[in-house]
Amino acid sequence: MSSQTVRSNLMALPAVAWLFLFMVVPCLIILAYAFLTRGLYGGIEYTPTAENFQRVIDPLYAKIFLTSVRIAGLATLLAILIAYPAAYAICLSPKRTQPLLLFFAVLPFWSNYLIRTYAWIVLLNREGLINNLLRWFGYEGEPLALLYREGAVITGLVYNYLPFVILAIYSSLSRLNGELIEASRDLGAGRVRTFFRVTLPLTMPGVAAGGVFVFVLSIGNFVTPALLGGGRFQMIGNLVYDQFLTANDWPFGAALGMVLIAIMIGLLLLQARASARFCGEKQEAANG
Repeated sequence: MSSQTVRSNLMALPAVAWLFLFMVVPCLIILAYAFLTRGLYGGIEYTPTAENFQRVIDPLYAKIFLTSVRIAGLATLLAILIAYPAAYAICLSPKRTQPLLLFFAVLPFWSNYLIRTYAWIVLLNREGLINNLLRWFGYEGEPLALLYREGAVITGLVYNYLPFVILAIYSSLSRLNGELIEASRDLGAGRVRTFFRVTLPLTMPGVAAGGVFVFVLSIGNFVTPALLGGGRFQMIGNLVYDQFLTANDWPFGAALGMVLIAIMIGLLLLQARASARFCGEKQEAANG
């Protein structure tokens, strides 16, 4: 082993130790709790059991999982549909203005997540800005019930995680070889055909990375459904939260959390494998 390799490993050691202590160890503790028994009055009895994972597949909780997947999937789809044109427009803008546009794209992150979510309550409630604007334009009917709906939850998730998707797609678009676009145009392809046959396929790793990011964060989110959904749309994050802090059933909450972690890890591994395969095919095409 060369001295450079040893030096690199030593430099990476603090980061690896940090991840191990504050991510791997807590996950292992939660996994251990998932195989224990809830006490009669709460707490934990150190009696091994697999009942907690059997309860996870109960139709009641399976329905909550499916609802979470649906809401997270819709939020991911909308985020991609909004973020791609935004990232594309940033890439087409002059080089000197792109940093400023990216700054505005991530500007919401300068405020607290809860503040951003509460802002949507102000916008969507029956006496909020949207209903007041409708009245100003002449609408005289009943105020629209926009808050405490599934659409409000999806809107909050998209708004809070949209900058991540914009940055991921912008990263792919900025690395795109412009000569490929010119070659497609020289061969007779129009703008639309060039986009769907060249630009979009070559930027799919960025789309996939941003989409997985939004889906993973959305499916485990419990703040947005609680505030914008008013508790009417329980997601798996809310269920885990309730098991630990309300029902005092830590083993079942740990089992739910481990299933959620497994879903997240699986999606991240699939995204990493797809990106690696894409890069390999791209390298083979360049060498060929």
